[in-house]
Order: sequence, then structure tokens, then C-alpha cells
Amino acid sequence: MRQILLLLLMCLPLPGLAAEPMSGAEFERYTLGKTLYFGLAGSAYGVEEYLPDRRVRWSFLDGKCKDGLWYEDAGQICFVYDDQPTPQCWSFFREGSGLRAVFENDPESTVLYEARQDEAPMMCLGPEIGV
Repeated sequence: MRQILLLLLMCLPLPGLAAEPMSGAEFERYTLGKTLYFGLAGSAYGVEEYLPDRRVRWSFLDGKCKDGLWYEDAGQICFVYDDQPTPQCWSFFREGSGLRAVFENDPESTVLYEARQDEAPMMCLGPEIGV
């Protein structure tokens, strides 16, 4: 009986051991066609829509959207946007029923978690016109 219990305990995941980050293919399978809402430290942070051909649309939930694309580089998922061509690279992990994202450009500053997902497009306001 003790040996069976020991064997079962050895099969459990150990706390503190980090899961492997998602590959580009895994990330694409998980996100394609979805709109994911992200939180930071218990507060709403932003939303991103994942489109075909690895295109994305991001908003800080203010109705102002920016278009971009993502690609895999050295095991990270990197995003470039029309208004910001400097890559922003993240490591994504499957946790529970969602994702955890670590900003690799400065991993001490930003860790996001998936708060919810939707299949509806996100709200983007039109361009600002005139003065």
C-alpha cells in the first residue's frame, strides 16, 4: 500500500516547477479566431483579437485599436504593431483554463493572465477626425 501511495505521489506535478512555454504552433492553435481579455494584478488590462495569418488587433480597453502581427522567435511569441515596430516578446503558458503571459523584454514588470475569451470581434472606435 505504501509503495502504491508513493508511486501516485511521484506522478503528481511538483509545485514550483514551471511548465514549458507554448510554441508558436501551440499558441496559434489556442488563439486563432478568438478574442482574449487579459488582466494584470486583479484589474482589466487589455484585449487582443487573433486573426488569420498571425495578424492581431490590440486595445487597452479604451476603444483605440492597433493592428499588428506576431511571430515566434527563440521560443518566445513576439508582437510588432503598426505604431510600434520594436518587437514585444512574451512567453505564454497554459495554466488552468487560460493563459499566463510573461513580458520577456522586462519579465519583472508585467505578468498578464487570461481573464476571459470571446469569439466576437472587439470594439474599435473609428479614427479621430478634425479639430
